[in-house]
Amino acid sequence: MELVTKHGVIIEKTINSFENLGVFNPAIMQEGKTVHMFYRAVREGNFSTIGYCKLEGPLKIIERAKEPIFYPETPEEFQGVEDPRITKIEDTYYLSYAAYDGINVFGAYATSKDLKKFERVKIITPKFTFEEYSELIKKNFKKISLMHLMFYNLFNRYRLAKLMKSKIYVWDKNIVFFPKKIKGKFAVLHRLYPSIQILYFNSPSELTHEFWKDYISNLQKHIVLIPKYKFENGHIGAGCPPIETKDGWLLIYHSAQLTHKEYTYHACAALLDLKNPKKIIARLKEPLFSPTESYEKEGYVDDVVFPTGTAVFDEELYIYYGAADSSVAVASVNINTLLNELKKNKDERKNKI
Repeated sequence: MELVTKHGVIIEKTINSFENLGVFNPAIMQEGKTVHMFYRAVREGNFSTIGYCKLEGPLKIIERAKEPIFYPETPEEFQGVEDPRITKIEDTYYLSYAAYDGINVFGAYATSKDLKKFERVKIITPKFTFEEYSELIKKNFKKISLMHLMFYNLFNRYRLAKLMKSKIYVWDKNIVFFPKKIKGKFAVLHRLYPSIQILYFNSPSELTHEFWKDYISNLQKHIVLIPKYKFENGHIGAGCPPIETKDGWLLIYHSAQLTHKEYTYHACAALLDLKNPKKIIARLKEPLFSPTESYEKEGYVDDVVFPTGTAVFDEELYIYYGAADSSVAVASVNINTLLNELKKNKDERKNKI
């Protein structure tokens, strides 16, 4: 959209061994005029840790760590800790990330009081094989978009899991905490292909195998956004932590559009109800911004803008994103202008969720 200004790449890979392949998809925590950035750092072999740098204002790097601030420790994280987001709720910081073992991806989080030392909590997403998930998702038949069923049914029908030496579990990623509790509970966006769902809990101990069986069997009750437009025809996922505004929760998310070349990733925007985020107030009918610059169109993965964090300075919303899975770039838009543009695009949910 013409409303958006692109500021270019602000950090790139270095010769440091933990980030010599790429740096991208940063979590952002703003405290006054200081911006803390926790980015995915990838070394040769595609092993990921989380690096750190500090900004003065939205764009000026003043400090950058020479080693990871957070790194794999568990078997589920063997290949890496990926794509972090960070939110502060009351006096605690919540760093969510994808745990990747080389085959499977689970959503997990850690907490901190000082942004220096992070304590792992646990994996909070379901652990079902593709066959198990396929059987559960079928219980939503005629209540949910067929996009939720086709991929898993094909996987099950051709018994692709039997071709693998290890168990294949359903991927659930893009774990994003709301910055405050809703109705007294943690509220978390996540992505079971291909839509964005919401999860509420008091304690992660509630998220048992039985909890998830019921949740997935009734997935239609938990969906916030489904792919709706052409630029979302692959899938969508939560991007940046939602921003509380007088008009609703401003959500910057990503979409994957299937093209003749594979996927193109876009940055998108929606406005959700403050009390009930499942209620969509408005949604842009075109991407907020797309890959247009060389650093977005060519990289480790071409044609990617992947928004994961924001900061606001003088009513300008700065959106930090991974560019072509290679570097961290920044775009900005006046937040009031964006809200006004969204309100011109009131959502009429006619599609089956």
